[in-house]
Amino acid sequence: MSIFQTLEKQTNVLSEKYRNMSTEELEKRVRAVKAALGNKLYIPGHHYQKDEIIQFADATGDSLQLAQLCEKNEEAEHIVFCGVHFMAETADILTTKEQKVYLPDMRAGCSMADMADIYQTERAWEKLTAIFGDTILPLTYVNSTAAIKSFVGENGGATVTSSNAEEMVRWAFEQKDRILFLPDQHLGRNTAYNLGVGLDEMAVWNPITDELEFDGPVEKIKVLLWKGHCSVHENFTVKNIEDVRSKHPEMKVLVHPECSREVVALSDMNGSTSYIIKVIENADPGSAWAIGTEMNLVNRLIKDHPDKHIISLNPHMCPCLTMNRIDLQHLVWCLETIAEGEEHNVIEVDDKTAKFAKLALDRMLELS
Repeated sequence: MSIFQTLEKQTNVLSEKYRNMSTEELEKRVRAVKAALGNKLYIPGHHYQKDEIIQFADATGDSLQLAQLCEKNEEAEHIVFCGVHFMAETADILTTKEQKVYLPDMRAGCSMADMADIYQTERAWEKLTAIFGDTILPLTYVNSTAAIKSFVGENGGATVTSSNAEEMVRWAFEQKDRILFLPDQHLGRNTAYNLGVGLDEMAVWNPITDELEFDGPVEKIKVLLWKGHCSVHENFTVKNIEDVRSKHPEMKVLVHPECSREVVALSDMNGSTSYIIKVIENADPGSAWAIGTEMNLVNRLIKDHPDKHIISLNPHMCPCLTMNRIDLQHLVWCLETIAEGEEHNVIEVDDKTAKFAKLALDRMLELS
């Protein structure tokens, strides 16, 4: 069955049975399935999920953290991953053949991950190695498809997270003269800059035009940045910071490194999702913060820390649209079909792709 056929069937089921259910009824049904399946069911929930989903998560965290928790959970037969497609793929790669990973809504993707498909990447690699020879090591942010992770693993590279990116880029430069950083140009640029690579030593590969965007001699290039970005974090701007500095001079600006170089440079602090959470947890009561990351997480931090003044850096920011695809209706549908012995929206990565993707992940885990 194709993804489109799965979507059609899923939408029909929801429209007939679940869409008009009250929140109370939906929550009751989630609890019933969780009670019936017990330890056979595991629900990891990403930090960016809605509160209506997070309340039922057996664990919350970032994408790699949750996939690792899935790997450690040997009891669970059914893993219902409340995140996006690439996260469920990573969970499938790290778990056993006997365990099944489900995505409640197949439309829950990631615009950043979608900006680097395997065909573009293989074409780019051919052109870039023709220019630079065997001097490039590929790295990919874990926010990428299994196919991209596999490509990187097969070509000697590794995955990175926003927490260990500096460590992994440092390692990569010990292997080769240059790196190709996929798919988020901002994390790649911010990380390399922090390690002393000049902006004039970084080029951008445009996968749409198949061109290298760079002014100057190519011999000077040390970092090749894939022209991709997070559609949420790119919406935090220099103007947002200027407005906060003007209206709330006491506030500290705390952003994710998926934001642009200009925004990160003007912020007071930057770091991964886990870093942002820890900073707020350890902040003094009465302190003030403007946070540049996904809105569901910012709202949760506001709710969980009433003793602090917290706002979104961009007052007009919306939650991640694809992350918000998963709602109570889809969660209940997914859980009840599992309880009835049916299998819908199962995420399966083929053996070859999984082998090299795991190699890329393992290289990172061994080093960080």
